[in-house]
Amino acid sequence: MRLYSLSVLYRAEQRAVLLKAAYDVSSFGFFQRPSVQEFMTFTSQLIVERSAKGSRASVKEQEYLCHVYVRNDSLSGVVIADSEYPSRVAFTLLEKVLDEFSKQVDRSEWPNGCPASIDYTALDGYLSTYQNPREADPMSKVQAELDETKIILLPLAHEQLLFTSGALRDVDVLCPGAQKCSPGVRFSRPVLCRCWWEMLSPSKNLPSSPGRSLGPVASAHGMQCGEGPGLPVATRP
Repeated sequence: MRLYSLSVLYRAEQRAVLLKAAYDVSSFGFFQRPSVQEFMTFTSQLIVERSAKGSRASVKEQEYLCHVYVRNDSLSGVVIADSEYPSRVAFTLLEKVLDEFSKQVDRSEWPNGCPASIDYTALDGYLSTYQNPREADPMSKVQAELDETKIILLPLAHEQLLFTSGALRDVDVLCPGAQKCSPGVRFSRPVLCRCWWEMLSPSKNLPSSPGRSLGPVASAHGMQCGEGPGLPVATRP
């Protein structure tokens, strides 16, 4: 994912005035960069002109996604990024930039301003920082950490399903056909869910199997089958 431009504009009655902009066209060829930057400036102005006050929108333009935010006071911002960049982070950036810009630059300069006359230098820093949404945006960082935790915990949850409430239901007993499968398949989500269903079914009367091997998962936990009617119960040695 990548950000290409970040612009602040003023939406006048007839046209959009570019006040300040920052660009990252390093991924383009050297001779393409001037035309690409000009295209992004033109696109930003055009989108602001066609947007109503107090609106936010994401517009697809060729392979780019343009995020625009026009405030009620006509101060506007545009982020041009690729399609993978999170829209929520883009609008968070626009809101932050416009709020800061309105505090640092007097409102009387907006209608007739230009990049050379406006004293605001934070855009380049924001464009660089927000190239990585995970580091720049706290919510994106938390979401990424949750996703990583989910990846780690999911396999453990599959295995732990058979040990709930201190009882172990042998996969080989509940699903005899699973013996022909590899350990990775035997302890996959579909097999474990079927075992759990069979265990809860009152019509299922499976014989006990004293001394029966519980397979690699049970062995790893040091469990053995106890005796008695019904399904084998896991007990600690």
